[in-house]
Amino acid sequence: MLPKIIDYLKDKSVLILGFGREGQSTLSYIKKHLPEKELTVADKNKVTPDGENIKTVCGENYLDCVNDFDVVMKSPGISFRDVEVNENTEVTCQVDMFLRFADCHKVGITGSKGKTTTSTLTYKMLKAAGKDARLIGNIGVPVFEALESVTPDTYAVIEMSSHQLEFTHASPEVAILTNIYEEHLDHYKGGFTGYVNAKLHIMNYQNENDTFIYNADQGVSEYVKLDSTKAEKIGVSVNDRLPFEVRNEHLLGVHNKQDVIFAYRAAKAFGVSDKDCEKGVESFLGIEHRMEKAGTFKGVTFYNDCIATIPHAVECAVEALKNVDTLIFGGKDRGIDYSEFCDYLEKCSVKNLIGTPETGHKIIDKLSKEACLKQLVKAADLEEAVKEAYKLTAEGKICLLSPAASSYNVYKNFEEKGRHYKELIKKYGE
Repeated sequence: MLPKIIDYLKDKSVLILGFGREGQSTLSYIKKHLPEKELTVADKNKVTPDGENIKTVCGENYLDCVNDFDVVMKSPGISFRDVEVNENTEVTCQVDMFLRFADCHKVGITGSKGKTTTSTLTYKMLKAAGKDARLIGNIGVPVFEALESVTPDTYAVIEMSSHQLEFTHASPEVAILTNIYEEHLDHYKGGFTGYVNAKLHIMNYQNENDTFIYNADQGVSEYVKLDSTKAEKIGVSVNDRLPFEVRNEHLLGVHNKQDVIFAYRAAKAFGVSDKDCEKGVESFLGIEHRMEKAGTFKGVTFYNDCIATIPHAVECAVEALKNVDTLIFGGKDRGIDYSEFCDYLEKCSVKNLIGTPETGHKIIDKLSKEACLKQLVKAADLEEAVKEAYKLTAEGKICLLSPAASSYNVYKNFEEKGRHYKELIKKYGE
């Protein structure tokens, strides 16, 4: 018997849109079960998929073919802001297919920030309870890679980006919305409204047997009509008390405490004991690029927080670390309003502010015009920023890279930027 997803796709014309890791895993999965099926792969770059009966559409106009297919399996990073889809074409993605057809328990986590930490903690708690748990999705593991091994007793912990949720028409039995802030405004029709609407797909299709866990401190009701879902609703506040103390050094700051509570509520929905939840927290070893201690060189401790692509995340990191003397920030300009962030930078305890293109230079210019008394530096690139940080940061203090912007103006992603930063601090710290 064919797997449910394959049975759904077998008689439809299918376009695999985008041929990064997710697109490649989609092709591999379909071809494994339907080796003779004709498929088309479209990508802006020239790609050469292995296998037979595979056509390609490449180049600047690769999106023009979208409406020629019954089903479009879209990779998350491709924007449909300027694409019109006709009513005969179904745009979907791996997350949507997994939610609709995979036979296992599912908990989904989304939010502007905190989703990776919350997802990992939820996974750790379920594992501590002896459950067959998988950590998949936006965390770097395409969900199709888990399809062959999940069973009805598997607990799939799925980190979900807004891009993955945009064309998702199913919801997990437990859904977590950590927060909503301005992000990816250049990706969606309708800007922030389009972004919010994509996020809300995580709970839009829940029923009375499901659970929706949301941020009670942020006033999420401004975006979410809580009475629109039949699911059980659980609000999470940083002031909520846990039945155990969080002593893990990788979970500094109130924002991380709230992530622990989000994960705790999700684990409890699946019957995990308080003791196992505590064990899960204790086993958490931190996340690369999230307030990651990258090392101490020449008396300065460097932290890599490249995953912080919005101002709020930067502010949380500064407040959690407490000893930040130098802050490096800046990246791609996506139209985010940095006015409040500028006010924060002027008032906070950080003495040295180093801005990199594009947004970092704009913020430094704004602070200069406002006669900010702090040390302000416009660095040409990350390498110059690190050199300046070594000159300016006091011994015994912290230099924090926390961009408050995406990295796509220079780097492939925030991971590439974070790893380059770690290389640079070692290079100039010798």
